[in-house]
Amino acid sequence: MKISKRAKRHPRVIGTLPALRRAIANFRRRGRTIALVPTMGALHEGHFSLVRRAQSRADCVVVSIFVNPTQFAPHEDLTTYPRTLAADVAALAERQVALIWAPSVRTMYPDGFATRVVPEGPARAGLEDASRPHFFAGVATVVAKLLIQCEPDIALFGEKDYQQLKVVTQLGRDLGLKSRIVGAPIVRERDGLALSSRNRYLTPAERQAAPMLYRALKDAAAKIGAGAPIAEALKQAREAISRAGLQLDYFEARNADTLEPLKHSVGEPIRLLAAVWIGTTRLIDNIAV
Repeated sequence: MKISKRAKRHPRVIGTLPALRRAIANFRRRGRTIALVPTMGALHEGHFSLVRRAQSRADCVVVSIFVNPTQFAPHEDLTTYPRTLAADVAALAERQVALIWAPSVRTMYPDGFATRVVPEGPARAGLEDASRPHFFAGVATVVAKLLIQCEPDIALFGEKDYQQLKVVTQLGRDLGLKSRIVGAPIVRERDGLALSSRNRYLTPAERQAAPMLYRALKDAAAKIGAGAPIAEALKQAREAISRAGLQLDYFEARNADTLEPLKHSVGEPIRLLAAVWIGTTRLIDNIAV
């Protein structure tokens, strides 16, 4: 379908449920398939890679922009989380997305809202949930709402938030939602740092140190792949991260499918997952073995 220059300059931004429902119904009447890319805004190349993948797999791409308050604890960075709606809309206009769903907090959580989804399974793996016990209930609730609201055929999530990807996949399966959850590879800077909206919080010195997380993951994965004992590879990686001045939260090897602790020394798919603090910024990353 030919996109006019006007459509590029003025993408359709919707903020109310009745307008969203009309737009989705219009797509369906025209026989269009729909892909959803959920975001919290502050868009970067990682998000845009999801948009490109979505455009290759569906007729219409909906990008949601919503900073979800229910996944932030009181001490976390909700108030300072970057909000760049105008720049995000302009960037998505250049990429010719079909629709931007940008609801308010009141629209998503109206007065009297009293229902939430509390996931288990991969949400109780002792990784992100150990440090942020509130997090996945907030994620599961908002993702369930977005999937119901936007009715996509597929929804794309990046593998950088690997535990979240597994939680959302389980959510769709358990609730019998029609949307298929699709994971997409991590997008990295040239030095290996995984793209994240929180990278902008890093000072120049912290930014220089941050790629150590990926180097430690790569080194441990290579050692395990070559047959080294997993426990020893993890120990060396943790020590290297601490020597580099990063404050380790966790560095674990888990079953790549279930996120459960490894039960066998061979034949089990392995994912290494890690989280560190650099100054006041918390970064996460992961890698397949």
